[in-house]
Amino acid sequence: MSRVPRRSGLRGPGFDWVLMGAVLGLLVIGTLVIWSSTSSREALTGGDSTAYLRKQLVNLAIGGVLMVLVMATDHRWVRILAPVVYLGAIVGLVLVLAIGSEANGSQSWLRLGGMSVQPSEFAKLAVVIGMALLVAERTEGSWRRQVGTSDVVGMLLIAGVPAVLILLQPDLGTMLVLSATVFGVLAISGAPRRWLGSLVLGGVAVAAAAVTLRVLKPYQVDRFMAFTDPELDPLGAGYNTEQARIAVGNGGLWGQGLFEGSQTQAGFVPEQHTDFIFTAVGEELGLLGAGAVIALTCLVIWRALSISFHTDDMFGRVAAAGIACWFGFQAFQNIGMCLGIMPVTGVPLPFVSYGGSSIFAGMLAVGLLQNIHLRSSTLVPGAVFASRSYALR
Repeated sequence: MSRVPRRSGLRGPGFDWVLMGAVLGLLVIGTLVIWSSTSSREALTGGDSTAYLRKQLVNLAIGGVLMVLVMATDHRWVRILAPVVYLGAIVGLVLVLAIGSEANGSQSWLRLGGMSVQPSEFAKLAVVIGMALLVAERTEGSWRRQVGTSDVVGMLLIAGVPAVLILLQPDLGTMLVLSATVFGVLAISGAPRRWLGSLVLGGVAVAAAAVTLRVLKPYQVDRFMAFTDPELDPLGAGYNTEQARIAVGNGGLWGQGLFEGSQTQAGFVPEQHTDFIFTAVGEELGLLGAGAVIALTCLVIWRALSISFHTDDMFGRVAAAGIACWFGFQAFQNIGMCLGIMPVTGVPLPFVSYGGSSIFAGMLAVGLLQNIHLRSSTLVPGAVFASRSYALR
């Protein structure tokens, strides 16, 4: 019996245009709203209404180059470089603790000349590909092999090192996203249910202990209390949540229009071009604009899961699913805090919020998704199943 023929090279049909279209849609909406939400704030722009627009366009250009580089890299090199990416993220997190600068109560930034880098954004991708590489190395070559206890322990160790460094900053928002991503990767890789249940119970116990023993810093406790009741301290910890709700509510169905949002242009919502960008979308583009952002985000997550499902490569399968978990929970956390259904944490909305580190990490992830999709698409339809049938004969 002859093997199933393969298409050579990377053909156009293999490129996921739906994924790319959704990402571009989010980037366009985000760039326009960033421009609108910063143009009237002289304290931020120094009087240059297009300052943040130009900065974000530079971020997008760099992010695009990074995406293309990852997309065009042979998949074998992607796996070889995975440990290097992981070690680079660890080094960055260590440098943050040693020489980083503090903002909003968290020491999360490295100043590199006139540019600021947030290593924890890259740590999310590093953990995903690190865990995916371990699963692939331990399971490939033995198709029926299950993920066992030693594999789960190894994956938790890979995630544990950056998690500890992130907690020391402390960056609770990133830690929540990382925890949800790690749990998703473990579930998708086939970790035993007893491990998943133990991790959930352990997480609840740790959270309860942190509150009981007063491990959390006062401003973190205040944010949680404000989440439960924004009117408890409307001029303090509850201010962000209260103003965010007002801004989103002002938009109605159609929105007040770009550069026309009353809350946005008056600067009532803090960090509106970064963590609270969704409030500007809701106020100026209305329910339709906010719905479009949510729909496009769901489209990105769906395509990542679809790529994971259709690839025959274990590394690609786990990595793509992990990226979907990362984007999904981070978007839920960001939008949720803007709507008052999640506590306020400093996490950006993927592809929409202003920030180089977030854009770079996100575009690297999209490049990896396209890389996985392109290589899996070199098989003709049905080749995955046919090749497995051939191997069993």
